[in-house]
Amino acid sequence: MDGYSSNRYTLTKLMFRLLPVQVLLALITAVNSMISTYFASNFIGADAMSVVGLANPFTMLQGALSTVLVAGATILCGKFIGQNEEDRLHANYSLSMILSAVIGLLFSAFYVVVGAFDLGGFITNDTALRPLFNRYLLGCAVGVLPMFAGNILTGFLSFENKTRRTATAGIVCFISNLVFAYLFVCVAKLDVLGLSLASSLSLWVFFLTEAQYFVTGKSFVHFRMKALSFKAGFEILTTGWTGGLSYAYQAVRALIVNWLLITYVGSVGVSAMATADNLLRIFWAIPSGMLAVSRMMISVSAGEEDRQTMADVMRVMLRRYVPLMACVSALLIAFAVPLTTIFYQDKAAEVFNLTVWGVRIMPLCMPLSIICMHFVCYGQTMKKPVLVQILSALDGVVCVAGFTALLIRPVGMNSVYIAMVLNGVTTTLTIIIYAWVQRKRFPAVMDDLLVIPDDFGASADERMDLSVTGIEQVVEVAREVQEFCTSRGIDERRSYLSGLAMEEMAGNIVEHGFTKDSKKHTIDLRIVHKDDDVIMRMRDDCVPFNPGERLKLVSNDEKMKNIGLRMVYGIAQDIQYQNILGLNVLTLRM
Repeated sequence: MDGYSSNRYTLTKLMFRLLPVQVLLALITAVNSMISTYFASNFIGADAMSVVGLANPFTMLQGALSTVLVAGATILCGKFIGQNEEDRLHANYSLSMILSAVIGLLFSAFYVVVGAFDLGGFITNDTALRPLFNRYLLGCAVGVLPMFAGNILTGFLSFENKTRRTATAGIVCFISNLVFAYLFVCVAKLDVLGLSLASSLSLWVFFLTEAQYFVTGKSFVHFRMKALSFKAGFEILTTGWTGGLSYAYQAVRALIVNWLLITYVGSVGVSAMATADNLLRIFWAIPSGMLAVSRMMISVSAGEEDRQTMADVMRVMLRRYVPLMACVSALLIAFAVPLTTIFYQDKAAEVFNLTVWGVRIMPLCMPLSIICMHFVCYGQTMKKPVLVQILSALDGVVCVAGFTALLIRPVGMNSVYIAMVLNGVTTTLTIIIYAWVQRKRFPAVMDDLLVIPDDFGASADERMDLSVTGIEQVVEVAREVQEFCTSRGIDERRSYLSGLAMEEMAGNIVEHGFTKDSKKHTIDLRIVHKDDDVIMRMRDDCVPFNPGERLKLVSNDEKMKNIGLRMVYGIAQDIQYQNILGLNVLTLRM
């Protein structure tokens, strides 16, 4: 396996290893909403469901702001890790936590004021719903802060390879919501107040389960007041704001589509659309999880200026994620009728048939949406505002609302579902056309499709990629490194020392890392010569091992056992070690 193939193989394994936890996290909100829906409809009544619907604008605003913070903090975190900028990493973590707390407290205060003083007239004037709405908001006020803070911690736990803790927090949150909902709604009879309190307290359980890791001092990132700056907070918001803007577009789209459905189809159309959408929301957790994984990988690649890995992330998305989602979509289409019977038992009812068609058609847009979501994320990371704004506007409101308006008279209800599929086709074509215009040629390769700047990272002739799967390859790799350096005009001594350092460190990984378990391991090697620097990066998926920390712990009588490591640390200009997303990354500058 050559270096390029090995890098892609390792990346694919990593992306699929991270995927289940990220999907689980995306499911938390959807599953908790289903729990609330179940208890509201079965144990409280129809008015409870109306109250939940009335609170949706606030929920969407929370989601928009949370997306801004999470996207901004995650993208910057990956960049700072890739650039080995620890101070800015700590500042990013500290500022994102403070911003989440401030915004959470402001939302809580707003809910308390509106609920306690009956100020919800701008939402509803229904005298029966107003008291319930007020009580519901008071319960919601308890859970806003842990929702914002918990979402931030989730991103940082992923970078620290603590996905098991996040998965545990998600499972405990789900169980807590069930228990609290039963106690507050069924036992204590707190109606909608109990409903919102159950959700809020489960979010506290989620947040505290995650936060425990950070307060023990075991985390790599730390909260540092002295690292805070207005500029760092502004950078978080400006990096992530385009992600939050998509929520605003979707809110406008929902208003337009609902008006069209009521006008041309009737309220039954709105009910069918809402049912199909809520059902598919569970499965949208898969694309959301895929995007969360890719966002981390893209941001780290941007920080390292690693154009090859960045392109490989998008290749994995197209060759693995999209086909996987296509299979899920096919299953949804095949089981459209039994899935619809979860909500409606009368198969002769109009709403049943309209919902079935929604479940049959809308899944077709899911694979295409993955492409759009990834390119928006890439555009955010690489500072391509034009691409981000075009895709966000098209995907958020223009295509769905526009195609629905054009098709609703001749097609009826199915126009909405078809519009979502046409939306996916349009955004995909837009990505291709954008690259075509920017490059002035058809984008036949991934670098062209991404429009990666020519001066970003090392060009093909400035770098060499290799892989090591066994000790027998180490000497050969060292020879290739030396020859690469010599061919680039580097003096003989520096070329020799570069090969020697690579041989020693790669051999150390094989000898100690490969033997710790029975799994198959690979070392992905990259050698870059740019601006007279020779930079060698070694990346492996073995157990975490920091050679620098190892040398610090060695006693005087053991020093001869680590003479190779000491030699490398003596001849290298700089050595940096990081454990990123469960991978050991060792960077040597010669």
